[in-house]
Amino acid sequence: MRNLVKVISNIAFFVFMVACGKPSYAPATTALEGGREFIDGCLKGDFRKAGFYMIDDADNQSDLLKIKRDYDSKSADEKQKYGAASIIINSDETLNDTMHIINYSNSYDKTSRKVKVINRNGAWLVDFKYTFNGNL
Repeated sequence: MRNLVKVISNIAFFVFMVACGKPSYAPATTALEGGREFIDGCLKGDFRKAGFYMIDDADNQSDLLKIKRDYDSKSADEKQKYGAASIIINSDETLNDTMHIINYSNSYDKTSRKVKVINRNGAWLVDFKYTFNGNL
């Protein structure tokens, strides 16, 4: 039953993303740009933007939906503080010519986090599931 609810939630989120039309964001040309745009979208509650800078697969969509639900449960004051926060890049580790691990925090909660950014067809996209399971 839990899996069915998860599948339905993911489908509803995907349908919402498609129904809103294609976003007009420029593809990221560097790993740092792709990671920064994704993080910025999450901090500001712009999950359409975050989704644009993320590899589009079921696991990533599910993880982004979890972050969206967490964001939606925050107070208006917290949302404003996250939206105004600066992104702090602690390190940008190049694994190879198509893969980076970006360690970052923000000026509001100062919690260190990591995202994996991968070059796919010339665009740098976040593989968000790495943030949750840490597997390369």
